[in-house]
Amino acid sequence: MRPRARTHTCSALSVLSLLLLTALVGCSSEEDEKHRSGSDAKPGTARAALAELPVKAAASKEGYDRAKSFGPAWSDKTDAPGSGNKCDTRNDILRRDLKDPVFDGGKKCVIASGTLADPYTGRTISFQRGGRSSPVDIDHAVALSAAWRTGAQKLTQGKREALANDPLNLIAADGPANRAKGDKDAAAWLPPNKAYACPYVARQIAVKKEYKLWVTAEEGAAMRKVLDTCPAHRLPAESSPEVALKPQG
Repeated sequence: MRPRARTHTCSALSVLSLLLLTALVGCSSEEDEKHRSGSDAKPGTARAALAELPVKAAASKEGYDRAKSFGPAWSDKTDAPGSGNKCDTRNDILRRDLKDPVFDGGKKCVIASGTLADPYTGRTISFQRGGRSSPVDIDHAVALSAAWRTGAQKLTQGKREALANDPLNLIAADGPANRAKGDKDAAAWLPPNKAYACPYVARQIAVKKEYKLWVTAEEGAAMRKVLDTCPAHRLPAESSPEVALKPQG
């Protein structure tokens, strides 16, 4: 009878081990799902904001027209933060992003020269207005045609014009890098400078949250992959140093 008792004991231990293993696998799967969805992200982080964005397929580009859909380029007459300061948006962003910007004579708004620590390539670019220096573009973090396909076409004209001129959505960057990006989203393009991937994706998420845009499944997955390397990265706001315009003077 003793061997049979040992058999019963071993069977009970095997069942207990199996139940424990099942529970551990279940917990692991639950934790993995929380991580994938971003529901485990800390409030205020880009990951937490990404988890709250709707996920939909991209809409048609039909009806998109840069000037008609988003207003005149670099308009100072929008509802965007900083608008109405009597300087066009392009020069506002140059003044914010260039180091030691020099104004063009007595013109308080026109930036004549400066130095850009380009976030997209990691290069230092000497900017000279109208010169032969490497071109500096003002990039829309969320490209306007991409915004159109992910909800902007449902916004009012005023909201779209604000989106096109909002400092939150604008970054001074290397011209060739910006043109290589075109209207691609994060699933198709990220800055060559990998150190800027997290801030770049966080800016896109902040813009989409502010203007109630959605992400596609592929775009969201690409953003999560980037943010997995910096889970504590904060979501930028209009008041963040890298976003807010510098006062004139």
